[in-house]
This record gives sequence, structure tokens and C-alpha cells, in this order.
Amino acid sequence: MALVQTTKGYMDENLLEKREGSVDNENEFTRWIEFWLDGELVHRSVHVELKKNVLADGMAAMLG
Repeated sequence: MALVQTTKGYMDENLLEKREGSVDNENEFTRWIEFWLDGELVHRSVHVELKKNVLADGMAAMLG
């Protein structure tokens, strides 16, 4: 039994609807997992991997 921390407290993952998605473009790769209970979003986890150094690109634009 896996527990998920939700807006309603810890709940058994088997009681929830799990939805996953991702975005992959030239700047980032983002994955997310959502847990829903009776049509209500009760948990979302997101992981973002930047493909570029956004801070360095911004600083270079300011200096250039």
C-alpha cells in the first residue's frame, strides 16, 4: 500500500485516479503526476529539467 499526501491528508494510492503527463521542448522536459478523487485534484507533483542554463542566457542578453 502506497500512501499519497493529498489536500485531504494521506490516502491510499489505490483509492485515487492517477494521471500523468509531460512536456518536452527545446527549453525543458517537464513531467507531472496528478491524483484525483471524485473529480477533484488532490495532489500534483512536478519535475522540471532545464535543457539550457536559463539564468546564463538571460545574463548574456542583458550584457549583449
